[in-house]
Amino acid sequence: MTSSDASPESSGIRGSKPYVVATAFFALLAIVGFALYGLPFFYDFFIKEFGWSRTVVTSGNALGKLIIAPLFGFLAGWLIDRYGPRKLMLAGSLLAGSALIGLSMMNNLGMFYFFYILNALGYVFGGPLPCQVLISRWFEKNRGKAMGIAYLGIGTGGAIVPLISTTLEKNIGWHLALTMIGVMVILFSFPLAFFLKESPRKPVAETRKEPDIPVSKILKNRNFYLLAIGSMCSIGAVGGVNQHLKLYLRDQDFSQSNSATIMSLVLLSSLAGRVLMGMLADLFPRKYDMILIYIIVGASIPLLLMPDFPGRLYIFAVIFGIGLGGDYMIIPLMAGDLFGVKMLGRVMGIILVADGIAESLSPMMVGALYNEALRSYTFGFTVLIAIALTGALIVSFLPRQGTLSENQPKQ
Repeated sequence: MTSSDASPESSGIRGSKPYVVATAFFALLAIVGFALYGLPFFYDFFIKEFGWSRTVVTSGNALGKLIIAPLFGFLAGWLIDRYGPRKLMLAGSLLAGSALIGLSMMNNLGMFYFFYILNALGYVFGGPLPCQVLISRWFEKNRGKAMGIAYLGIGTGGAIVPLISTTLEKNIGWHLALTMIGVMVILFSFPLAFFLKESPRKPVAETRKEPDIPVSKILKNRNFYLLAIGSMCSIGAVGGVNQHLKLYLRDQDFSQSNSATIMSLVLLSSLAGRVLMGMLADLFPRKYDMILIYIIVGASIPLLLMPDFPGRLYIFAVIFGIGLGGDYMIIPLMAGDLFGVKMLGRVMGIILVADGIAESLSPMMVGALYNEALRSYTFGFTVLIAIALTGALIVSFLPRQGTLSENQPKQ
């Protein structure tokens, strides 16, 4: 029996809905939580050892996303729609893990960029895109809850990786610590995907009998651009803060362990955000859930600019973490409402390219706006606030619900 005709009844636990959610959970934990959110912990070590600027250490993520996202984003979506997400998840696991191992051994800027490109490729093939399609194919009624549970992997991975990294760095140095994180990425994400039976016997898209919609029609629909640009704004704001949070905390004279605690609290709070926003997405029109998330992101950043008071950064970590928790998860849910599950891989392939560009350029912008003399992020973070709230405004013009065929004006 092939994976394409496997069903929960015929394939046992490997083809059950809990196994599907668990596979997505651990893939996101490793490839996003560890490989994406774990790397900024090592930025100050890169700066100290190689003498690079803040713009340079954040440019690796930018270069990887700017090269890989446009070249492979739509291709990955097409391959997933045609062949299923399993094989790409396996490739992504190996690429992301190998990238971190390579970064632990690099000693020049060329190698730094090369391994960041591999990491970006692992993210595209094994991260949110295939997991979103996998969940959407298996779930319809409780898709928001299932997506929320799977996306808990990002928060779990992001919460524990700074603590693991701190302990490893203290005992074996940052080089071997990063090597061990890369090995963990493969161990957490590869085995479950390897044994996965990825498609139910009657996929949701077939059950709903969604029509085939040409990509050209999607690209002519204004809702596609509202969703893409709105999500770019929020993802850009989140990426700009995340990539600089460790460096910001070090400017505040936080120790390595205290910095790791704040970073972990952000991702720990994102767990609550994912569950909460996933539940709200099943109860209310997802447009309003999306606006709420973007407002939470924009409203949390000013706490980084306020005069210090007891608990300020912990309050920021909780609020920002809740917004972060729902940010990535709500985009595929909204895309599925607007364009249908059958086209979700291709639609998200394009949108993730746009989001990847925003996520990669935003930290570089913040780094360029950083005031070295005053050790101040004021200007850069203020720009991020404006960007996040602009995203909420743009999303407000989306329809409450309905697929492309329902919203597209008849020609």
